[in-house]
Amino acid sequence: MNYLDNLNPAQKAAVLDTEGPVLVLAGAGSGKTRVLTSRIAYLIDEKHVSPDRILAITFTNKAANEMRERLISLVGDSAYVMWISTIHSMCVRILRACADKLDGYDKNFTIYSEVDKEHVIKRIISDLKYEDLPVKEAKYHISNAKNKDISPDRYAIEGANGDRNFDKYVKVYSVYEQTLKKSNAFDFDDLIVKALHLLRSDEDVLSYYADKFLYIHIDEFQDTNSTQYEIAKLLSSVHNNIFVVGDDDQSVYGWRGAEIKNILHFDKDFRTTKVHKLEQNYRSTKKILDLANTIIKNNSVRSKKVLWTDNPDGEKVEYFSGEEESNEAEYVCARIKNLVARGYEYKDFAVLMRINALSRSYEQEFTKYGIPFKVFGGFKFFERKEIKDITAYLRILVNPLDDEAVIRIINTPKRGIGDKTIETLLSYAQSYNFSVFDALCEVDMIPDLAPSARSRLKEFRTCISSLTMLSATSESLTDLINEVLVKTAFMSQFEIDTEENVSKRMNVDEFRNSVEEFVKLNPSATLEDYLSSVTLSSDIDEADSSDYVTVATIHAVKGLEFKCVFIVGLDEKIFPVSRANNELSEMEEERRLMYVAITRAQERLYLTRARSRYLYGERQGTVQSRFVKELSEKLGLPDDRPQRNSYENDVYRSYRSNDYDSAPRSTVSFGGSVSSFAKSYTSRSNAKVGKAPSSFEAYKPGKRVRHAKFGVGTIIQIKGSGQNTIADIAFKGVGVKSFSLAIAPMELLD
Repeated sequence: MNYLDNLNPAQKAAVLDTEGPVLVLAGAGSGKTRVLTSRIAYLIDEKHVSPDRILAITFTNKAANEMRERLISLVGDSAYVMWISTIHSMCVRILRACADKLDGYDKNFTIYSEVDKEHVIKRIISDLKYEDLPVKEAKYHISNAKNKDISPDRYAIEGANGDRNFDKYVKVYSVYEQTLKKSNAFDFDDLIVKALHLLRSDEDVLSYYADKFLYIHIDEFQDTNSTQYEIAKLLSSVHNNIFVVGDDDQSVYGWRGAEIKNILHFDKDFRTTKVHKLEQNYRSTKKILDLANTIIKNNSVRSKKVLWTDNPDGEKVEYFSGEEESNEAEYVCARIKNLVARGYEYKDFAVLMRINALSRSYEQEFTKYGIPFKVFGGFKFFERKEIKDITAYLRILVNPLDDEAVIRIINTPKRGIGDKTIETLLSYAQSYNFSVFDALCEVDMIPDLAPSARSRLKEFRTCISSLTMLSATSESLTDLINEVLVKTAFMSQFEIDTEENVSKRMNVDEFRNSVEEFVKLNPSATLEDYLSSVTLSSDIDEADSSDYVTVATIHAVKGLEFKCVFIVGLDEKIFPVSRANNELSEMEEERRLMYVAITRAQERLYLTRARSRYLYGERQGTVQSRFVKELSEKLGLPDDRPQRNSYENDVYRSYRSNDYDSAPRSTVSFGGSVSSFAKSYTSRSNAKVGKAPSSFEAYKPGKRVRHAKFGVGTIIQIKGSGQNTIADIAFKGVGVKSFSLAIAPMELLD
């Protein structure tokens, strides 16, 4: 019973409230997992409930495993008897026992992965001769319908959205369902939907499970969708002992079907509900919580609660507005280097962003300055599919014998070149020991090709040939990239405004920006030079995996915490995303996401933006995020106008002082130059981080250096002085890169 002594009064009240429906509104960092596990232990120890009559549902396998481990420490082997799982795993157990009670299925069903699902949909689209129909959009429509438990017939009526291809999506959905049933297979969405159908349609099955689970617990309840909530209602229909824990202020998955009304209306669906609020935060400082409370109170659809803590006031929250995204990333580098020199570890830091397209600047700057990192919530920038697809086109222009590149983009974007055609092409190439591109040049000689397939292969060959000629004559690398995107209609595959497509379009814009930056530093660079640079820049996983900076989307770190958090990209159309402007519910979800980001921070919090970004194919001025404006009074920020030189000089002088802590960290706003971040870096810790300012005088044009990542290079130009010294250095196979000598991981050789 020692676990009860470790609870605060609000937590203990929730744990001891065991009978009937209970709703626990648990603020960020308020100890909800401790409450859940303590309550289950209490039911076993004091209420003498058999463990096999307890159900605990959460939303990730990691969370389920952690919950089980905690319960093992509290109740021993009894934890192995309980049903502790994700809701999908629970539904699989029910279906494995009873799927034969569904018409047309048996217990030995197959579960299709997302890859299996995509292959089935591809075949259906091909069989229906809908070659131009995007597979991913078909997958979206099918999942959207299933998550709402809408059959193909109903979806044809209720889901109509004006899309000219909508009827085709409905037809694909209908055939897909028939195909799965014929194969005795369920996809991931089916696990929930079919379990719901089973509980609804078979009284014996419902009676068994509703009676079995005397006590039901659901974690992260704000993330449930309508079908998941319906299952919870059915399972609790006998004993009515349902205990749900969540935070409506952290409901950020509306785009994938989660409904915030489930938690907000719970006490209306279960009339005798007792409500407990956990508002004491154990994670963050008072200053960080003050910002969190300030931002979230602007939402109208929420339950009222205010987080508080006994933790110290903590450091001021720092705000930085850079001239461009590169300055923003440099500032983050300088802050991390500085704090590591003062005792922090790299694993204490997280760089959080709304859209993972922003990660490229951080990947490149962290690599330059020797900061170990790992990207979550998406692949490393140059490993993302759309970026690898673009670079595959460029690889073919450099080396037509690159079979992998040809195969990768022969049907990207969709050209109606199906798997069978590709298999025939590959077989012909292999039989004559040709490259795939050589086989394309002899497409009229290939047997067993349908006339339509032969025609599409010729069109692809003509496209690549024209691009090859263009690359041989083009004087501008940036113009060549744009021509590749135009002539291949590359962007056509991302036209529909889904969450995924918006992110992919921004990734392509970031790719263009990377080319522009490379050319700016390397005016005479060739396409081969750029591709070599990309290969090197993406090969960055060399640091100790246990100590790295986390670079992630905010969605990817929900539930985690870090000592130091940077929330970057705080510009309108980035965070909040542009589509939220037209819908109040989406804007409030964006604000909840900002709240989630703020409450990941334990000790230090930094908010950053850039006054211009490379967007939609060109560099554009940006507007400060409304979320920064909502926090401006707490941050002590002026209006978002260009800062006067006197203001910058005052800030600069404060960082040049002997005492780092005297700097006005809540109002830092440097602009302009590549060296702007170095001003913020000057501190009493410099001796621990890099070279003394006097040593910079030895760095002169023509001297050679060795960089920890890029090897030996030659200094081309030196700019600035003292802590603001910047060196432009040429590296073989990489090109010219700029470094702050204050923190760059390199040594002078000459």
